[in-house]
Amino acid sequence: MKITKQAGPPKDLLYFDDEVNLTPLQIEDVVEIFNTPLTGSYNWDYTIADNRIKKLYELGKELNWNGSIDLQWDYTHPSDEKIIEPDEELPHETLEAYQNLTEEEKILFDRHSTAELMSQFLHGEQGALLVASQLASCAPTYNAKLYAASQTFDEARHVEVFNRYLQEKIGIHYPINPALKTLLDKILTDERWDLKFIGMQIIIEGLALAAFQMLKSITKDPLLKQLLHYVVRDEARHVTFGINYLEDFIKTLSPEEIEDRAEFAYEACVISRERLINTKSEQRFLGMSEEEAREFQLNTKTFDMFRNFLFSRVIPNLSRIGLLTDSVRPKFEALGLLEYEHAPDDFECDWTELKKPLETFDKIPEAI
Repeated sequence: MKITKQAGPPKDLLYFDDEVNLTPLQIEDVVEIFNTPLTGSYNWDYTIADNRIKKLYELGKELNWNGSIDLQWDYTHPSDEKIIEPDEELPHETLEAYQNLTEEEKILFDRHSTAELMSQFLHGEQGALLVASQLASCAPTYNAKLYAASQTFDEARHVEVFNRYLQEKIGIHYPINPALKTLLDKILTDERWDLKFIGMQIIIEGLALAAFQMLKSITKDPLLKQLLHYVVRDEARHVTFGINYLEDFIKTLSPEEIEDRAEFAYEACVISRERLINTKSEQRFLGMSEEEAREFQLNTKTFDMFRNFLFSRVIPNLSRIGLLTDSVRPKFEALGLLEYEHAPDDFECDWTELKKPLETFDKIPEAI
């Protein structure tokens, strides 16, 4: 085992050769160290409260799936077909630079843009894995500790399947988006356990849930559709857990503490807005600078709809737990996000839907 420590994440793309079969001695683990003043807590009251948290924990045990055997890994999407191809034309497809690409280059652009997006999913899931493991130590109640432990396993499974898909089916890893890295750093290194809860369960997981649902609806790869379908079912439980737990906890804080959490949630949403902007593929294939690619994405109707769809899942959840305070409301209004305040939140989940057995590979299209 070789462990290489470095300051910051890698900046270069990683390519995976189908024929590479490394031995354990050839593996190099590249790590970045972070320090956190984590304050843990024992819980000596083992009384099991029969509440929503316990039900979600039980449901998670019932619906565990094995990423190695439950997904149809023997399927490989045709090399001459795009992975992402919605019914409507994507914004970049209207550009002359894209139209001048050969068909092979357009397929390669699709592979890279898919890899860039899914790499952020992978990095975000690793962040969720680390935060969930922290919450198992520092969450104060018995049921919350059990659920955080079960979520840690869920997140490990998500890291596993996103990584395997990227390595085996696309063959490319993109480095982490700087905005996502900034947010993960803040959540992981803050000593306040409830801030970790807010940042991960409400902001990052809420956005991820919406992003996974959107990608599931537009991918033409049935394996990726199945993978996302399974992950979405896990994430729906995670977000519901966060809202149910935080709604009660936030009420125990002082007004000053609530304002502090509300300001953090706002800042996390601002950072997450930048997280949605991935520019490397446009730079590589369309000859854009980083700033040109960023401005292009920001000014497309598709990006605006995508951003609004994502935040329509987050803002009502913040409202539900009491973090849309008078001081931050004007700031969310300036971002154009306050209009989603009264959209459905994720406090009430569809228990019948969540309890359904996991659909098999051939049944996923019927379930969507």
